[in-house]
Amino acid sequence: MAIEGKSNGTVRRRLRLGMVGGGQGAFIGAVHRIAARLDDRYELVAGALSSDPARAAASAAELHIAPERSYADYAEMAEREASRLDGIDVVAIVTPNHMHAGPACAFAERGIHVICDKPLAHRNEDAAAIAAATARGGGLFFLTHNYTGYPMVRQAREMVESGELGTIRVVQAEYPQDWLTTRLEETGQKQAAWRTDPARAGAAGGLGDLGTHAFNLAEFVSGLSCEAVAAQLTCFVPGRRLDDDAQLLLRFAGGARGMLWSSQVAPGNENALRLRIYGNKAGLEWAQEEPNRLLFAPHGEPPRTIRRAGAGAGTAAAHASRIPAGHPEGYLEGFAQLYRDAAEQIFARLEKRSPDPASMLVPGIAAGLRGMAFIAAAVASSAANSAWKPVEA
Repeated sequence: MAIEGKSNGTVRRRLRLGMVGGGQGAFIGAVHRIAARLDDRYELVAGALSSDPARAAASAAELHIAPERSYADYAEMAEREASRLDGIDVVAIVTPNHMHAGPACAFAERGIHVICDKPLAHRNEDAAAIAAATARGGGLFFLTHNYTGYPMVRQAREMVESGELGTIRVVQAEYPQDWLTTRLEETGQKQAAWRTDPARAGAAGGLGDLGTHAFNLAEFVSGLSCEAVAAQLTCFVPGRRLDDDAQLLLRFAGGARGMLWSSQVAPGNENALRLRIYGNKAGLEWAQEEPNRLLFAPHGEPPRTIRRAGAGAGTAAAHASRIPAGHPEGYLEGFAQLYRDAAEQIFARLEKRSPDPASMLVPGIAAGLRGMAFIAAAVASSAANSAWKPVEA
């Protein structure tokens, strides 16, 4: 990886970003590109944007990628970019789940940093391969559980860490949607098709797509590790092959208990991710659809509303904020925060210095392996009539 443009210890250029997947018609690729540009830390210079060569070339042209850096496949891209003096610093992998492992390993083996959409992979053996390749290559790996980048999620984590809630007793997480209430996958809708296909999504449907977000958020904010789950995964829509509703009991280290619900068949819910945490001193509540507000309820006192840039918000929220009070920050900025924190860690590597500690909250390989272990435990539990199963990672 080239380090030109360095003066007085500072790298004076944007990070060179490559992308695998995310071509024409892909939703999440556009989200990652917006996130990468929002804080002006990256420049998209290369891509293997589609498995269809014509679409890949057309997509690259639309994104102003030079023709010689639009690749037919990720393997060619990894090999050629690793050998260029101006090769990419980092690659974003924005493919369906079953296509994460190949490119992640190809780039990680060459020491190229990786930003990968969640979940880590669609099979545990693929997740293990990604972890091993990252260890061998020595690069950084980031997983875009984007809700961890929201200012008030960071605020909630900071308050739990500082002891404002006391000993955590109860953790409740839910993520209901309604978009798959009917068999949308039969209409040709691309996102519905791959998310309900076991060959591409993995062993879980809605649990893998939504439940992993809720699970990650529960552990991220509470600071607790979930030790075991008792799960009931249901496929309500006739003919669907993967769960569209999941209901779980959770056991956390230290004695805390919880519940998790994810659903794609809950009419009236769009992206209703919600987290509630209760300790012996106070409780917290955060809802993704009102992301700039955190409800804090000390026991025996009136509940307080903490706003993103208002009184009561701390340094963690400030680090993840960009705009003045009264202007909402949400989904795109959450992704952008992970990209900004990842950039700080990468620049620190290039400049041979320690990164800003506030940038170190981006989920990585460990969070990815936790998510995969959670899926495996939930699937096994549901198959065993909701018997308790350990989350082993």
